[in-house]
Amino acid sequence: MATTNTTRTWPELAVGLFDQLTERDAEIAYQFDEMQVGIPSAASPDADVARWHLNGTVRVTTRRGVES
Repeated sequence: MATTNTTRTWPELAVGLFDQLTERDAEIAYQFDEMQVGIPSAASPDADVARWHLNGTVRVTTRRGVES
């Protein structure tokens, strides 16, 4: 009988996708052009926010382990 996994959050989706791609020796590349991200210092509506500026490429590569 097949089982169904339900993804409920973005982090769960990202982990599941990365796991699937890892099994296929995939590469993920993200290109940012003057992207700005606000990173809160705490989980509250009035928290201070640090501004991160991203400009360039973030590359995540995966490779299967070499069997001995």
